[in-house]
Amino acid sequence: MRSNPKNFSDRQQDSARSRAAQLARARARLQELEATRPQRDAERARIAAERAAREEARRVEREARLAREKAELQAVEIARLEAERAAEEERTRAHAEHMKSLADLLAAQKDARDKRYAARKARQR
Repeated sequence: MRSNPKNFSDRQQDSARSRAAQLARARARLQELEATRPQRDAERARIAAERAAREEARRVEREARLAREKAELQAVEIARLEAERAAEEERTRAHAEHMKSLADLLAAQKDARDKRYAARKARQR
């Protein structure tokens, strides 16, 4: 571009040359990019494949973790049910023991009452 253009047509010509030069630079950049397109596409495909592999690994790990947690929860639930069953058996055994001791006590009281009754009748004769 001239430092002191003389007239309007000079400015128009300078502007047209500038636009043409800019267009040529843009076309050159596009050609360079077009030449490296297969490498860039291959790199993008490699990155996408790696991402897919990472996502698959995370999915598999998540499924394994969920399966482990489910198994742990089932084991805890089984242990809880077993503890409840054992506690119920202990309560049942303690109740049966209590009822047996109560029955023994009642039988002993009845025997003592019967002996007192028999002794009283024996004294009356």
